[in-house]
Amino acid sequence: MPDKTAPKAPAKAAPKAAAKAAPAAAAGKKPNALQQPLKPSAELAEVVGQGTLSRGEVVSKVWEYIKSHNLQNPENKREILADDKLRKVFGKDKVTMFEMNKHLAQHLK
Repeated sequence: MPDKTAPKAPAKAAPKAAAKAAPAAAAGKKPNALQQPLKPSAELAEVVGQGTLSRGEVVSKVWEYIKSHNLQNPENKREILADDKLRKVFGKDKVTMFEMNKHLAQHLK
């Protein structure tokens, strides 16, 4: 006859250890990839300004520029219709919001 008692799963200690390690990593000295200061290219600096910015700040400033200049396609808000400044950054007239980060990464050092 088969044994009716199911074997007990071992206690999961790993998630607790990972939870304790996360605050220590946040308090660490090395910033993560989104927080590292990066220098924009001359083309991107026309949109976001000179000086070093984190990747998140660059994306926020580009979205501010897009919204203030009404560059979203009214029929499909996921599309960005590039003006002269953004065309230099994106390399084409129209990009989706998902493609935008790929193009921005090429202009950050």
